[in-house]
Amino acid sequence: MSSPNEPAGGPRKVRTPDPDRSAGPITAVPVRYPERWVAAGFILLLAAMFVHMLVTNDAFDWPFMFENMFSEPVVRGVWVTLSATLLSMAIGIILGIVLAVMRLSGNPVLVAVSWLYTWFFRGVPRLVLAVLFGNLAILYSTIELGVPFDAYLMAAFGLEGDLRFFEIDARTLLSGYTAGLLALSLSEGAYMAEIIRAGLQSVDKGQTEAAQALGMSRAKVLWRITLPQAMRVVIPPTGNETIAMLKDTALLAYVPVTIELFYQLQAIGTRSYQIFPMLVAACLWYLAITSVLMVGQYFIERRFNPGQRELRGRVIGGAH
Repeated sequence: MSSPNEPAGGPRKVRTPDPDRSAGPITAVPVRYPERWVAAGFILLLAAMFVHMLVTNDAFDWPFMFENMFSEPVVRGVWVTLSATLLSMAIGIILGIVLAVMRLSGNPVLVAVSWLYTWFFRGVPRLVLAVLFGNLAILYSTIELGVPFDAYLMAAFGLEGDLRFFEIDARTLLSGYTAGLLALSLSEGAYMAEIIRAGLQSVDKGQTEAAQALGMSRAKVLWRITLPQAMRVVIPPTGNETIAMLKDTALLAYVPVTIELFYQLQAIGTRSYQIFPMLVAACLWYLAITSVLMVGQYFIERRFNPGQRELRGRVIGGAH
């Protein structure tokens, strides 16, 4: 007679594992993704067609391109482009620091001036600014330095003459290169102001308050504490702005700046009726220079962000 706890039909048999059938290694079968191979094959086909077009299409005229893209005027234009990039970025960064400090100063006049400057130069395209500054001589035939409103002051005192001690022709001062450089620098200052302001605001305010409690001046706190820490936030977008500025120097050709890289390449193409090869040469020059700048940006970012470098080293070491 079965016990009350046993199921109907008698006790169940429990299957014990066979000691002779030991568990072997599990064979993992990777998941198949045929659509990836189809997409990869399609991309390789397009790449082969592109390379075939580069080699066989006579419109590129590679011998003519390489013969002229390293000529003396073009190489001189490369140095002009690099100098315009570096000077515009240097002036823009200085302006950006000043404008960012003004924006965060709390003084309503300084805040308003900084905001208006940023609003204007971020809102107007750089091409329009370059052409505008190239025609400033229409607004002022001469640029003079002296006492403001001197004509009214002299008339009020019953005197003749003026109180101007320096005068120069506007066309002489605002050459094409100077006008273009001024347009790019002022425009870049507006963008750098926002980048630097974001970097300054990323630093904990408690550090500033602690430094001021120790008797440090606001300028010293900014130079010794706030700016060095803000560099981690400022450096990456500044590198991107430098690369963008290098490409925007091509706008100097519309001022016009005849010694600039893009202008020289266009001039060669126009004279020889080989416009397309020279446009390709311009692409190759800008790609080469931006590639060098990208490498420099990578090492600068590592220099100002050592924590990320150490973390990467620990991760790689742990993986080994």
